[in-house]
Amino acid sequence: MAVSLVGDGIFLIAVAWETYVLWNAPAALSIVGIAMTVPTVVFLLLGGVLSDRHDRRLLMLWSDVVRAAAVACLAILVFADALRLWELVALVAVYGFGTAFFTPAFEAIVPDLLPAKDLAAANSLDQFVRPIALRLVGPLLGGWLVAAGAGVAFTVDAASFAASGVAVLVLRPRALAGAKHASHGAAMREGLAFIRRRVWLWGTLVAAAAAYLVFLGPSEVLLPYMVKNELHGSASDLGLVFAAGGVGAVGAAVWMGQRGHPRRDVTVMYATWTLATLAIAGYGLAAASWQLMAACLVFNALETAGTIVWATVKQRHVPRGMLGRVSSLDWLISIGLLPISFALTAPVAGVLGVRATLVGAGLVGAAITFAALFLPGMRDIEATGGHPGSAAGRLAESVAR
Repeated sequence: MAVSLVGDGIFLIAVAWETYVLWNAPAALSIVGIAMTVPTVVFLLLGGVLSDRHDRRLLMLWSDVVRAAAVACLAILVFADALRLWELVALVAVYGFGTAFFTPAFEAIVPDLLPAKDLAAANSLDQFVRPIALRLVGPLLGGWLVAAGAGVAFTVDAASFAASGVAVLVLRPRALAGAKHASHGAAMREGLAFIRRRVWLWGTLVAAAAAYLVFLGPSEVLLPYMVKNELHGSASDLGLVFAAGGVGAVGAAVWMGQRGHPRRDVTVMYATWTLATLAIAGYGLAAASWQLMAACLVFNALETAGTIVWATVKQRHVPRGMLGRVSSLDWLISIGLLPISFALTAPVAGVLGVRATLVGAGLVGAAITFAALFLPGMRDIEATGGHPGSAAGRLAESVAR
């Protein structure tokens, strides 16, 4: 998976840079972002249901095959000097379709591989390897490869999915004895009901949806635009900015792995996410690439710390047979408004300016995130604990089932 994630990091740089080569305006990357996220949003629920009812390894494998094919087509079109924006949009949509099935299966398979006591360490390891590959090595290689030609970058990414496929095939998860459902629709409704009864779940998902609406589109679309047009940097400079984020995420993963799961987990999670969102404002205030790197480092470090806690909380408080659906609903509700965020970014930046949009996104997003911590019942699971092997943990799992 580490090799595949390096390919994903290359893909991020290549897509962003190639998009602005085809049309040098924020609207271009907004359109590409919408095309990539809409299929993911539409098919996430189905991906979650399938991951709870079928072999999660096969679902991950076929998702990789679909995404590899899409990226390979991009490489061929670039080498032929025939790539047009609509073709790029169509192929990233196929890529997003594959992601919808891979993501819930990947998150749900972790408790199938490990005992509950090792989940916090496993999530720290995941968040240690992921940023090294996705945000550090991948973007650095992506910047260099794009300088040689975007077709080379896409080719390397397509090949990286083979490594992911091999890793998936050698996994030996424990068998899942899940309940049988009358239909996919019944399984989806059961997942929704599970979330609706838990404030820590639905409150976090709603807060994430609102915060992502405000800040994720501007940060994804305008950060490459800042490097290319405001600071007159190169693809290598953009790779360095993303790589700095990788360094921050790796440092946070090491720190969290050493400290273990915090006792006041929900409070720690929201505190780190609030500060991380504030760092987005630093993008708008930056006057040099190194300042963008510093802001990206802080954002990714804090975001990673919160994500490790969130993953462990879900895995401890959600039964294995429900985790695929909860993970898919997590992604669906969290990023459901992301296409709107991408669509609004260009017109808002046109009115307010690129820098003001980024500063405002960071401030408003942080306020939304912090406010959710004070929803009634949000921190109740801190009182019950629910650690593996504890009476509270066993009772919570029994009630959930």
